[in-house]
Amino acid sequence: MRTTQELFSLQNKTAIVTGGSRGLGLQMAEALGEQGARVVISARKQEELDAAVAHLQKRGIEASAIAADLSDEAQVQGFVQEALARLGHADILVNNAGASWGAPAEDYPLEAWDKVMDLNVRSIFLVTQAVGKLSMIPRRYGRIISISSIAGLAGNPPGTMQTIAYNTSKGAVVNFTRALAGEWGRYGITVNSIAPGFFPSRMTKGVLAAFGAENLAKDAPLMRLGDDEDLKGAVVLFASDAGKHITGQTLAVDGGVSAV
Repeated sequence: MRTTQELFSLQNKTAIVTGGSRGLGLQMAEALGEQGARVVISARKQEELDAAVAHLQKRGIEASAIAADLSDEAQVQGFVQEALARLGHADILVNNAGASWGAPAEDYPLEAWDKVMDLNVRSIFLVTQAVGKLSMIPRRYGRIISISSIAGLAGNPPGTMQTIAYNTSKGAVVNFTRALAGEWGRYGITVNSIAPGFFPSRMTKGVLAAFGAENLAKDAPLMRLGDDEDLKGAVVLFASDAGKHITGQTLAVDGGVSAV
């Protein structure tokens, strides 16, 4: 029987993290690497990727990066093939790349709806399908972790955010997780999602400025926002053998906001 430390170890494992150049994606790439995984990260901007790889390597993590726009179907296959060529195979996939857009529902631009849906839902499907077919299903092993949001678990209170596409897309990620877990469990693949609450990031900068970080923190039973450590434990649990009997689940990491 393995020890708890051994169950949480990711030594000799490989991981792909989309949207891994900054914010929550970089935090999770860091966590996986600290537990021993070799990591490939992706984002659209090469300069941000270079900075992220340098940051990870300074922490002793074996990491490299591939620039790709995963909302573009033509780039997805090339990205996945290059990532697998570098890693040999993929044990872990973290679907983190995402976007948001704020506007009243009645005036919400179709181009904004499509942008959010293409990156937040379509790209997750395309990347997961490719990684599954090319690596996880043949090896009968995999850990798929998609980043949803507490915005996918509920609507927005009146007078707050106007993010109908974002909420809808994250709700889709929650059910994508359930549906895929049901299909791919027979291959030894677990499929879970993490639903963060408010974390300071480039995506939430506007919301935090508009409503105030202190005001948003007051809505959480723990009276705080997420920080640069708060997703590490969750992603390692789902990625490691400590979570090998957990699949189809969404874990809210939100200071208790979704519980009240």
